[in-house]
Amino acid sequence: MSPPRLSALVVARNEAARLPACLATLRPADEIVVVLDRSSDGSAEIARAHGARVLEGGWELEGERRNAGIAACSGDWILEVDADERVPPELWADIRALITRSAHGFHRVRIDNYVGDRLILHGWGGSFGTTLKPILFRKGAKRWRGQRVHPGLDWNGTEGERLTAHGIRHEVDRDISDMLRRLDRYSSAKAADLLAAGRIGSLPDNVRRCLSRIFLCYVRRKGYREGGWGLLIALCAGLFPLLSHLKARLEPERHHPAAPR
Repeated sequence: MSPPRLSALVVARNEAARLPACLATLRPADEIVVVLDRSSDGSAEIARAHGARVLEGGWELEGERRNAGIAACSGDWILEVDADERVPPELWADIRALITRSAHGFHRVRIDNYVGDRLILHGWGGSFGTTLKPILFRKGAKRWRGQRVHPGLDWNGTEGERLTAHGIRHEVDRDISDMLRRLDRYSSAKAADLLAAGRIGSLPDNVRRCLSRIFLCYVRRKGYREGGWGLLIALCAGLFPLLSHLKARLEPERHHPAAPR
């Protein structure tokens, strides 16, 4: 019996600066599919130069464009990565061995998060970062829900063992200013989701969520081990739901899905 085919999927928007390094690490895949959402830079040309099949279009919701990419993959298994992620050679060996023997629907893969050149191991969470992601899955096992930021997932199949011996390098932020810009983008997109759902919540509930997430990231997930960086990540993780709520409540005209962009 022939080994299972593996597709590598990248969903991006105007990522010409980071796509080459990402795609260079995906060559061991049997197929590379790149979904470009309303991209106006040279991302399409870069992707094709790396042998990728390119799907271009415009999707308002993150879940919709990711589902379109999954549908475009022809492999038995899919590895879904972002343009700011790099898959090291040693992880490819682990992936190939795993999908050959796996009877499960999906597997989580270790993520090594970098801010600039600094590896930050502890404190990620609260919708602002993770050290494990379910990005290796069988075709047909994973479906994203229709949301703009951090959409939920529906699964068909069970979760198998985790790949933790080697991790994907995630260049999550360039510096502190980049981290704060990401918080602003994420909270604006989440505010639109809250308004679209008609459930923006209450201020007291979101203050509690803010404080609990800070505690989760800084104490329970040991962000204190990272010094000031851990505190900064915990604050951003805590502020994410609170800022989203405040944007939806105080500036609905700016963040409502029907508002002009």
